Amino acid sequence: MSDRKAIRPYHQPAGGWGALKALSEHLVEQGVAIKGAATLSRMNQPQGFDCPGCAWPDPKHTSSFEFCENGGKAVAWEATAKRCTPEFFAAHSVTELSGWSDYELEMVGRLTHPMAYDAASDRYLPVSWDEAFAIVGRHLNALPDPNMAEFYTSGRTSNEAAFLYQLFVREYGTNNFPDCSNMCHEATSVGLPQSLGVGKGTVLLEDFDKTDCIFILGQNPGTNSPRMMTSLRNASRRGAAIISFNPFRERALERFQAPQSPIEMATLTSTQISSRLYQVRVGGDIAVLKGLMKVMVEADDTARASEQPEILDWDFIRGHTTGIEALADDLRATQWDAIERQSGLPRAEIEHAARVYMKAERAIIVYGMGITQHRRGACNVQQLANLALLRGHIGREGAGLCPVRGHSNVQGDRTVGITEVPGEEFLGRLEHRFGFKPPAADGHNVVTALEAMIRGEVKVFFAMGGNFAAAIPDWQTTQAALRSLDLTVHVSTKLNRSHLVHGRDAVILPCLGRTEIDIQATGPQSITVEDSMSMVHASAGRNTPASAHLLSEPAIVAGVARATLGARSVVDWDNLVADYDRIRDAIEDVFPIFQGYNARIRVPGGFHLTSTARERIWATPSGKANFLIFDGLGEDPQQNDPEALWLTTVRSHDQYNSTLYSMSDRYRGVYGQRDVVFLNEREMKRRGLAAGDRVDLVTLSTDGVERAVRNFSVVGYSFPDGCCAAYYPETNPLIPLYAHDPLSFTPSAKGVPIRIVRSGSPGEGDLDGEG
Repeated sequence: MSDRKAIRPYHQPAGGWGALKALSEHLVEQGVAIKGAATLSRMNQPQGFDCPGCAWPDPKHTSSFEFCENGGKAVAWEATAKRCTPEFFAAHSVTELSGWSDYELEMVGRLTHPMAYDAASDRYLPVSWDEAFAIVGRHLNALPDPNMAEFYTSGRTSNEAAFLYQLFVREYGTNNFPDCSNMCHEATSVGLPQSLGVGKGTVLLEDFDKTDCIFILGQNPGTNSPRMMTSLRNASRRGAAIISFNPFRERALERFQAPQSPIEMATLTSTQISSRLYQVRVGGDIAVLKGLMKVMVEADDTARASEQPEILDWDFIRGHTTGIEALADDLRATQWDAIERQSGLPRAEIEHAARVYMKAERAIIVYGMGITQHRRGACNVQQLANLALLRGHIGREGAGLCPVRGHSNVQGDRTVGITEVPGEEFLGRLEHRFGFKPPAADGHNVVTALEAMIRGEVKVFFAMGGNFAAAIPDWQTTQAALRSLDLTVHVSTKLNRSHLVHGRDAVILPCLGRTEIDIQATGPQSITVEDSMSMVHASAGRNTPASAHLLSEPAIVAGVARATLGARSVVDWDNLVADYDRIRDAIEDVFPIFQGYNARIRVPGGFHLTSTARERIWATPSGKANFLIFDGLGEDPQQNDPEALWLTTVRSHDQYNSTLYSMSDRYRGVYGQRDVVFLNEREMKRRGLAAGDRVDLVTLSTDGVERAVRNFSVVGYSFPDGCCAAYYPETNPLIPLYAHDPLSFTPSAKGVPIRIVRSGSPGEGDLDGEG
């Protein structure tokens, strides 16, 4: 793949030959052209392994060709022939590596040995597993209070590893479980239970085959969950209306060429995805949703007054909901000029979308982090629930809410106990099964954990996967806090930024990947994951491990637990790790929803964890679904500054979470670079800028702290007025730690008020930040 810098518009559809070419190049670049192809043939198959990428469900794990470009890249990234050995660390100090780009770090290859930081040489040195576990145990046991340690979980972690992890940490004595979900879909987990009584989606994959209409808000499926494109393509081809709201005109929301379709591939044709694509202003989601609902409520008022058929589903509303009168009054009082100004869309466009929705007997509402990563993310989610409830689109085939989770098991980790706010029933079952009293006090999420680190109240940070130092906001403060810790520990497959932003002591614990065979005392093991639609299924790698020195995640958790808790532990860690069926039996004992766990995962496709809302059972205090009001239309993006812009952070097409597969973004036509800011021609002209000009992005902070990233290149792109976009995580330094949803604590990565100045402009040279 070429790293030559260029801006070259991409005119092809999403998917198709471009996807196959990119995947082939990536397999070659990782040195696994043959091995990688063989590995891909086992992905999402019976007796095979689950895709280590996104959490979009598979069609019963029976397809002969059910993987996508980015899923293939995730496999090649993990199955790479490249190795990050002790010899590599001996040749490069941490100070030197800190100057490498994130892409360069991960391209070194798979970690092969446990490593510990040596301050005298400024290098990571190899240690035995027993030595590594002893370092962790020594630090944890030296803490006067278990709450001085934080235990982070990545969404890649399996159900089995996550359950053991929370078991160890709770026996150790804390509920400090900052989790990757805190930074993405926590707004769903917090917002939806207040509306529907459950913090998960209400649809299954087969609902996409029955729906009349799909609304997509704040989700770029072609990059973030490409296997979703098959469902969207099929729905479009059978005549379902697809309406998309997104600031970018993402290529996959426009048209898609299915690699599985011989006809489309041979004829170079494609399928139109969105019937209409509306470029909503950043931060304008609630305005759009209120506009849609206002049209519906007022149309229903008119219909009922003239004795015409009702627009709203009043049988459902009267039988299953509360709060409709207050919501309707709020919508009637909301003015159209305010809706248009905040959303950036004309009234006529919102009315058109509302008419499409009102005609649909079955509608699915899909959303992603463009909805959740805002200062009012939980409220955004609740307005989506309102929209669904008005037409009775919960608990109906072919209809429902579909939050698209990111990593492959982020939802499963939550289900098996990774939560900083454990319920009384769960803790009671844990105590009954294992015989110790777990702590009851709420622990830390990502934001409160970082705040505690900044205050000096935390001394140890343990990460089960992920790249925490890169993913967090407000780097100049939060990364400094990480460096002040006594110990940082990372369970990882590849070298990343977090290993270099370390405490005084630091340990890297290399683990098996999803594609690799996991052999324990009783033989080869399988793990399980839960996808975005609450389907639980088994995953078993078959590749030879990248190194003979790797351990599985459950084995690593058990090793740390033994070294920390010793004889005082009431858990037989060796027995559990010897056979993962025993871990699943324990999960079933603590969580009855997993009844028949081991038998059910041996059925191809696994089993569904029932959503009460899908059954129209409302686990809310009222016993009904709740219409919830949002006061107003959102924040003022101008912040009283006429030069202000709303910045939204985005991923490139060659990126998964913080992992970079290349420095390019094919669908947006950006090659060999990531230090760019997308701005429309009108905003460029207003500021006297031209494509290629170098600018600094400066946060409009309210705490007196100056935050900036520098020397970004301007790229002209179709985007709403008053807004701009740039890549994550490079612009995470611009997101203040205080800028988060007060309900879910999700950082506002999709809505940051900034201004743009020319690089080197007078008065800007003293700004602090990282670019």
